[in-house]
Amino acid sequence: MRRRVWSSAVVLALFATLVPSVSAQAAGERRAGPLPLERLFDNTAVSYNARPSGADFDGSGASLSAQDLAAAGWTPGRTLTVQGARLTWPKRQPGEPDNVRARGQDVRVRGRGDALAFLVAGTAGTDVGGTGTVVYADGTRSGYSLTAPDWRTGPLATKAVALPHINTPGGQLAERARLYVMTVPLAVGREVASVRLPHALGLHVFALAVRAATPGWTGSWATATGGYPAVGPWADRTLRLVVHTSVGGPRVRLRFDNTFAAEPVRIGSATVAVQEAGAAAQGTPVPVSFRGTAGVEIPAGAQAYSDPLRFDVPADTNLLVSFHLPRTVPAAPVHRLAQQRSYVSGPGDHTADGSAASYGTVLTSWPLLTGVDVGGGPGSVVLLGDSITDGDKSTMDANRRWPNVLATRLLNQGVVPHYGVLNQGISGNRVVMDRYPGDGVSTDTAGVSALYRFDRDVLAQTSARTVVVFEGVNDVRWGTTAEQVIAGLRAIADRGHARGLRMLAATILPCEGEVRCTAAADAERVKVNQWIRSGPGFDGVLDFDAVVRDPARPTRMLPAYDSGDHLHPGDAGLAALAESVDLRGLVR
Repeated sequence: MRRRVWSSAVVLALFATLVPSVSAQAAGERRAGPLPLERLFDNTAVSYNARPSGADFDGSGASLSAQDLAAAGWTPGRTLTVQGARLTWPKRQPGEPDNVRARGQDVRVRGRGDALAFLVAGTAGTDVGGTGTVVYADGTRSGYSLTAPDWRTGPLATKAVALPHINTPGGQLAERARLYVMTVPLAVGREVASVRLPHALGLHVFALAVRAATPGWTGSWATATGGYPAVGPWADRTLRLVVHTSVGGPRVRLRFDNTFAAEPVRIGSATVAVQEAGAAAQGTPVPVSFRGTAGVEIPAGAQAYSDPLRFDVPADTNLLVSFHLPRTVPAAPVHRLAQQRSYVSGPGDHTADGSAASYGTVLTSWPLLTGVDVGGGPGSVVLLGDSITDGDKSTMDANRRWPNVLATRLLNQGVVPHYGVLNQGISGNRVVMDRYPGDGVSTDTAGVSALYRFDRDVLAQTSARTVVVFEGVNDVRWGTTAEQVIAGLRAIADRGHARGLRMLAATILPCEGEVRCTAAADAERVKVNQWIRSGPGFDGVLDFDAVVRDPARPTRMLPAYDSGDHLHPGDAGLAALAESVDLRGLVR
């Protein structure tokens, strides 16, 4: 065969004809600029059960079930609020492209806020991620890292929603499909103009949005969901929950969370009132609305905020939050250890009742309700903890948890801002291990790990300014090493710092005498406390160990502070913890 030899002149001529076309194409792409995400959809994830071949999410023909998504309340075009971010499930029919495979595309996104939220899933069989860029309206940029857990093997504890089936060409599999909401920090105060996605094979993006900041609101009360137990069942019942404010304000809004759920929950109506006594209100309870209507349906894994309501919320006071459940609710997201009696009515909508006559059943947990915000104020301190923060062994109905005492101290001084105090303690919670697996009905309500719940229970809280992390005793009592606890605490501190929060850590209390507080467990506790006191990860230390330990025997609590179980302080010990806090250290 005769070999063709190209002259240099011919090569240069060919190159000259190619370069302008490539440059013109690149210039055209540059002129086009960032596009809305839906115009970039290049993958189909959702199929009808009867036509599973209509989608191929993972490259092997598997897909999400449209029927399962609808049963969870995730219908085409529906906007869902997850971790405080409003994300719209793609308005596409099954079999149509509904997500983007992340390959460096520029996406048009607008808004100001503290974080960028992505609704994502991976299809690589493991976590998949990469780095991207946020472009702001003023021309500045910031980088971010995004990792998506796998849609079939990722942790259920951090999922936004889990679906019961996976569609395949060979038939439907009874296997959990997961979708995740992941957030990354934004530059404070800058308006986002566009986002460049990572180059990450197998990372799929269904939606993204700026999580709006919450100027004009302060978190006054909050609680953390610890599990999804069987309840009632409640059908056509009204729940009247008693909650205690920290700061007050002239407006109020409520937050309800359908965390860990597999199906939507319907709230038919809701009211708020100041408590007179028990289930009785001062005056007539005032109705709240949800986007102008009396009730709201909350999809699985999502949350709902009520509309702002002009209502004078007193500081340091019990409120009654009442809501009617018109449909049968056999299981619900719950904070188990309320240390506060609430109430359940007989049949009917009794949200407007001022009297206690209809509320014949006592409830000692807080289902569904997770937050009360008030208008104005300087922001909030979030206390991430376990049963000691939760108030275990404090006096029922007396609001003597250490977060309550701290809130009263903040109200009664004029040196630092009157921050709200948000108690995110969960009895039994751990830093690095899940007690509740994060999915399904369970009798365990000790929550997912502090690492896994940090985004929801801290970063997404209204107007968070400072965080106190007070966990670890349950880890060491159950065999977790000091090194593992320290790694978890360090990761939590890093994530808080990335969002501009002031991060404080409290040392772990001694607990000799409790059955699991062995000498070996105490040795690990001491190592964790040494690391906390050394100050490499946090902005400040609350040395609670030094406050309550017996000087004559530092491995145990002072008897005067011990509730009697040797693990939890009683009212006096909890007050001592709160009184020991240098309030100036809470200021960012």
